[in-house]
Amino acid sequence: MIREIVFDTETTGFDPATGDRVVEIGAIELINHLPTKNHFHVYLNPDRAMPAEALAVHGLGDDFLRDKPRFAEVADRFLDFIGPDARLIAHNADFDIRFLNAELRLAKRPELRPGRALDTAAMARQKFPGAPASLDALCRRFGVDNSGRDLHGALLDSELLAAVYLELIGGRQPDLVLDAPAVQAQDGVVLVMAPRRARPVPLPPRLTTAEVAAHAAFVARMGDKALWLRYTAASG
Repeated sequence: MIREIVFDTETTGFDPATGDRVVEIGAIELINHLPTKNHFHVYLNPDRAMPAEALAVHGLGDDFLRDKPRFAEVADRFLDFIGPDARLIAHNADFDIRFLNAELRLAKRPELRPGRALDTAAMARQKFPGAPASLDALCRRFGVDNSGRDLHGALLDSELLAAVYLELIGGRQPDLVLDAPAVQAQDGVVLVMAPRRARPVPLPPRLTTAEVAAHAAFVARMGDKALWLRYTAASG
């Protein structure tokens, strides 16, 4: 079973080192590349006033967030949801991981290990060099309906990203969900290749009856110790 968590965060700004905080986390579960009904979603009180530019992006104001829990109050529930081994999927993953690890440090919880998250923005730039790699651009490319995305929202963005991610690894065909994609890091960029699909109908043999007979006669002349016989016996 392949378990993956597609997630997104909304924040008060761009840098936790200057005091910016997470105000929303949304995450959905994929099992064998298919969304389940399990998800995690929470709004958070950042204990600081929302900058006007952040309010314009996601519409979460001070009055709305004032009675929401602090991150430390939901940290264990979040860590339980993602588990220790599930692959994390995020768009511009370094940004989200940096903010989550800053919150985890403040809450005195273990941080997410480096390299655990796949970055769909890097995947898109690798697959479509020179093309826009924003979530909206990828939704347009793959025909994913993002008409409800007037403002940024962590849970909605996670749902859109899950659909985009599945397209990036080859689409959600039934025969793709049983195998994990091959993942390889190269010069800091994550490359993801979709698993090979089985042919619905095997190709017919191209050898003629005469060719098969000639090959058998050739192998017979090699004797009982021929390497060919050893490997064909092992594969059979």
